[in-house]
Amino acid sequence: MTVGPELRGGHGTCDQGIARAFAFLGKRWNGVILGTLANGPAGFAELTRALPGISESVLSDRLGELARVGLVSRTVREGPPVGVSYQLTDRGDALVPALDALARWAHQNLPADPDM
Repeated sequence: MTVGPELRGGHGTCDQGIARAFAFLGKRWNGVILGTLANGPAGFAELTRALPGISESVLSDRLGELARVGLVSRTVREGPPVGVSYQLTDRGDALVPALDALARWAHQNLPADPDM
């Protein structure tokens, strides 16, 4: 795929949409949470287990942020016990093809060593 002139913005510049997308998705954990929820709805504890290294407070903050921008919805299940489930909205689902493409690119082009 080639980035068209509408995304290049001219010599020495970057499209503002790309810059905004990477500023948001590149924020620690946002893209990874979205990628995890692309597999289907998950509860808070499931997400904590699926994302080793994330603290509960950071996960809570990121889920709130993703919900505020309309990428994730939060559903409270009546109990007992009461539970909360998170899933991608239609806007979040629209990101899945881009996340899949990034994952394929990473598998093909980046070393497996996280310390590169």
